[in-house]
Amino acid sequence: MARREPAAQAGGQVMLGRRTLLALAGGTAAAAATRAFAHAEGDLDAAYINATVWTGAGPTARTDAIGVIGDRIAAIGADAVRARTGKRTQIVDLAGAFVTPGFIDPHVHFVTASTMLSQPSLRDAANPQEFVARIAAAAKALPKGQWLEGGNWDQDRWGGEMPHKDWIDAVTPDTPVAVIRYDLHMLLLNSLALKLAGIDRNTPDVPGGVIERDAKGEPTGIVKDAAKDLVVRAIGAPSETQIDAATRKGIELALSKGVTQVHPTELETISFDSTRRLRALGETGLRFRHYLPLKDWEAQVALIAEQGRGDDWVQWGACKVVFDGSLGSRTARFYEPYSDDPTTRGIVVTDPADLRRWIEGADKAGLQVTAHAIGDEANDIVLDTMAAVAKANGPRDRRFRIEHVQHMKPHAIGRFREQGIIASVQPYHAIDDGRWAVRRIGEERLKTSFAYGSLVGSGAHVCMGSDWPVAPIDPLTGLDAAVNRETLDGQNPQGWHPEQRVTLAQAMHCYTQEGAFAGFNETRLGLIAAGFLADFVVWDSDLFAIDSHLLVKAKVLKTVVGGIVRFG
Repeated sequence: MARREPAAQAGGQVMLGRRTLLALAGGTAAAAATRAFAHAEGDLDAAYINATVWTGAGPTARTDAIGVIGDRIAAIGADAVRARTGKRTQIVDLAGAFVTPGFIDPHVHFVTASTMLSQPSLRDAANPQEFVARIAAAAKALPKGQWLEGGNWDQDRWGGEMPHKDWIDAVTPDTPVAVIRYDLHMLLLNSLALKLAGIDRNTPDVPGGVIERDAKGEPTGIVKDAAKDLVVRAIGAPSETQIDAATRKGIELALSKGVTQVHPTELETISFDSTRRLRALGETGLRFRHYLPLKDWEAQVALIAEQGRGDDWVQWGACKVVFDGSLGSRTARFYEPYSDDPTTRGIVVTDPADLRRWIEGADKAGLQVTAHAIGDEANDIVLDTMAAVAKANGPRDRRFRIEHVQHMKPHAIGRFREQGIIASVQPYHAIDDGRWAVRRIGEERLKTSFAYGSLVGSGAHVCMGSDWPVAPIDPLTGLDAAVNRETLDGQNPQGWHPEQRVTLAQAMHCYTQEGAFAGFNETRLGLIAAGFLADFVVWDSDLFAIDSHLLVKAKVLKTVVGGIVRFG
């Protein structure tokens, strides 16, 4: 059955604060799910007993048993579960293990990341020599002429010097190289790849992108943002068989980390097409809610008219647009120039007129819209545009989102709650970028950067995710980053801008109920409650009982999705 978005609500855009959402999740949403599941009678299919269960309904909400019928939770608590345990009930004694709702990751690049699982990794290359050596080894292992992709390189590991095609040309004479920086906004090409992509000194600049050139006007091998499209066209698309195989690997990894739903927020349909193919073959094991390219919103409207909005395994009905670039690539759009490059304030990837026109059209058609914005000016422009669209189209439960929300002017923080816009953030970025961000924009602008504590404290809806493969898909790394904010270089043991830390309960809430709310799924996901889908994770440690610095050491014992053990 095709799922429906909640109906429009009179009185304006929904502006529920955090306390209101907790009440909703613990009360109204759970009650609605229970009523919807009231017909499910008889013995339980499975009874998970002797557990320590954090239900998600509040910081201290605990129970000790879960009963499942089909794909739903049918009973909570030892007494209720015991009363419905029959001869056919499978009894699973968890021996005191800790259980949470399944984690929701609202921002991933799923096929891109899944494909990288079988590609060379350059992320931890500590110096240019190691970087080149890894590329040489990977090229040697490939057939002549096959593109070398992957990478996830980070020039800040070796002090910030940008890689150059001259570094790798000698070791890759017959292998076109297009390795991506870990933020996904920048590629390094060798000379062969530049030739195949048709990029030379005469190639015009690309709107919304950058072809980096040396003092003589020759391409250096670095292309940024929209300029990457020239390379993507040259590489060509992998086969559906290759894509689907990678998707399956990504599903296995996500489930092993306790993730039960992801939101691919992408500018192409490759993940969408793959998961729909897998869904046609049966359950996908991991749940997907897709955010498709905003510029193609009319095609999605036509799809919905023909096929609905998907189901609880593969959903659509939402759009994504990229407005600016990234901090690491110096393409995030700021009001003031970069401290380490006064010649630029970043770029605008999407023309503001197109942004307004596309958001207004998609919103009027009933689609959810999210926009990538990282720089302070970019966030203000997107906030202004969303405010104008909401006013023009009138009140409804639209749940606009902004992805990343990394750098803001102080006045912007309160606007998320005021406008009812969801801040979709990735805590790992703070402890990663925090190693070098001061070089890019100086200390003053960092006071309201990665401002998770301020956003949560304002009462705004804040969902937390990974941006995989930019960061690990493991939610524990995100919890650690949100709670401790210790940068990866070990230079901030008390937390980088510690005033922006959040509590573990707040972070867990952002990874469960807020993730569900961000995808219009709060009546079926994000809680362990009767009537909700049976998505939960069994851990070897009580995440609330251990030192927060040990969070990343916890292990997933089982991941249950739709009442079936998908991992463990």
